[in-house]
Amino acid sequence: MLKKRVAVSQKRQITIPIEFYNSLGIEKEVECYVQNKALVIRPVRESSGEFDEQILADLITQGLSGQELLSKFKETRRQIRPAVEHLLAEARLAAKGEAPSDTFENVFGQETD
Repeated sequence: MLKKRVAVSQKRQITIPIEFYNSLGIEKEVECYVQNKALVIRPVRESSGEFDEQILADLITQGLSGQELLSKFKETRRQIRPAVEHLLAEARLAAKGEAPSDTFENVFGQETD
């Protein structure tokens, strides 16, 4: 694992070593968060649109079109990442036994031969 010590300026700024920058494919932005008492910095990737068709279909079913459709689509799309992160956090707690969980059978039903 490549490791480097990086100075922090008086303005709390750091310079990402070129090896990390290039290997991660960092472009215009990074996102930062704290996980397990460590600062994680990773490249921002635009959504690859996994849910775009479902979002649009739902909004069209609601009767939206034109600018209203576009506005609501953008708003809904921004909510996906926080929702997925929330689900992952719940799953981690359930895996540790710190949150309610359900059995395989309750979620998927009993196996039939």
